Amino acid sequence: MNNFQAGDVVYVFYRNPHTQDVANIQAAAVVNNPDKPNELALFLYETYYPLSNEMAVYSTEEEANAAYNYYYGDLSEGVLE
Repeated sequence: MNNFQAGDVVYVFYRNPHTQDVANIQAAAVVNNPDKPNELALFLYETYYPLSNEMAVYSTEEEANAAYNYYYGDLSEGVLE
């Protein structure tokens, strides 16, 4: 896992909670975890997620797109806005 710091913008796969068969690439912010000092979290859609080695987190949109294409096939909606 990369050494992320609070303030970094990273890219993750996000599944729509209402449509589980849809995954998208989403930008997220690396922040200090408000529940556990000295730990980092991802802030995505107004929610904090503990940052761990079990998460697929990419430093660049290009890395995320390549991994998405590998696991899910071609992106059908293009690049992030």
